[in-house]
Amino acid sequence: MNVRNHRRLKGGPLVIASHNPGKVREIADLLQPFGAEVMSAADLNLAEPIETGATFAENAELKARAAAEASGVPALADDSGLVVAALAGQPGIHSARWAGPDKDFRAAMQKVEDELQGQDDRRAHFVCALALCWPDGHMEAFEGAVHGTLVWPPRGTGGFGYDPVFVADGHDVTFGEMAAAEKHRISHRARAFRKLVDACFR
Repeated sequence: MNVRNHRRLKGGPLVIASHNPGKVREIADLLQPFGAEVMSAADLNLAEPIETGATFAENAELKARAAAEASGVPALADDSGLVVAALAGQPGIHSARWAGPDKDFRAAMQKVEDELQGQDDRRAHFVCALALCWPDGHMEAFEGAVHGTLVWPPRGTGGFGYDPVFVADGHDVTFGEMAAAEKHRISHRARAFRKLVDACFR
């Protein structure tokens, strides 16, 4: 069996290809033990590329490549979102767009709840696709997911995005109510990060 050799990232500057402060903070926390000098795309005034991909993975790669080319240092992008079974996978890759230009996730959560009226199936899962790109174009990609159910009304003030309406399987609190350390242990982002770290940071 062929085992792929992943490219390693040994400390130094790393751009988080996001303008979402909650996402940047969560990624920085996950990378803190590995010596990366993290900065965000917003810190560097990098433009946000138009996300034209049809999948989480395609959008993550597009963002990572744009940030690596613009900054001249490795860039890590995350494309993630909420996939709702009864809504045929929506909002999916459009999860952030459902929050509108003002990133109003309270409105986005309300939209999901409105769309679910009359539905008994409240299953959902979060997906996180990570792409790590070097300025020379080399790309590493990883994906993680966490399954659960949606609750209403929103509960908790932690996390960000749709966290206050999502309860992971095997738990009775939302991601919005969960301690950050516990969320970092079980989330879709954490699962994708374990694959990234094992391949590129160890």
